[in-house]
Amino acid sequence: MTSTADADPGIRARVLDAAASAFARRGFAKTTIDDIAMAVGATKGLVYYHFRSKFDIFLAAYELGMHKVKAVVEPLADSPGSGLERLKRMATGHVINLMEDVDYHHVVHQGVRDQSSESLTVGQREALVNLNQLRKDYELLFRRVVEEGVTDGSLRKVDPPLATRVLLSSLNAVDVWYHEQEKQHAEGIRALAGDVVDLILGGIASP
Repeated sequence: MTSTADADPGIRARVLDAAASAFARRGFAKTTIDDIAMAVGATKGLVYYHFRSKFDIFLAAYELGMHKVKAVVEPLADSPGSGLERLKRMATGHVINLMEDVDYHHVVHQGVRDQSSESLTVGQREALVNLNQLRKDYELLFRRVVEEGVTDGSLRKVDPPLATRVLLSSLNAVDVWYHEQEKQHAEGIRALAGDVVDLILGGIASP
């Protein structure tokens, strides 16, 4: 018989939040199911009720992280304005999401970095490679808008694939130094994200 706790869909979300935090701080290898269960205030059995293994939790956290940031950024790619204006909105949305969900961004970066790790099984590596297609599709959103910005003259005559990779690498580097602070308001996060984007996009905007 399924208990009320087992059937609670909120438990799955809490497990993913706790796992993302643990993976971000300790890394995948050093995180245990016990760590995740303790953070949730649940038993290992309850965690295993929702996920077959620690790696399945990692994959689910990676996928959720990508879907969350894409849900913020994708509509902005087709919003009104020049390529530069839309790119600025997209980049700002990306950085705000990173600051609000920084643990999930760490998980995605681990997945990209570790997809060829010899410590993973063949099946695990294949699962990560397949999941990384989400990241590639996300990159293509930015690349398309960069191309449109070059065409409409709001961006310099840059190489779109190179400019996109440099842009996203610079935006993602925010998670190296950003640490969530208590009582940090949405206005403060948005202002900081705007400052970061202005600095980064200054190199490709048309003079």
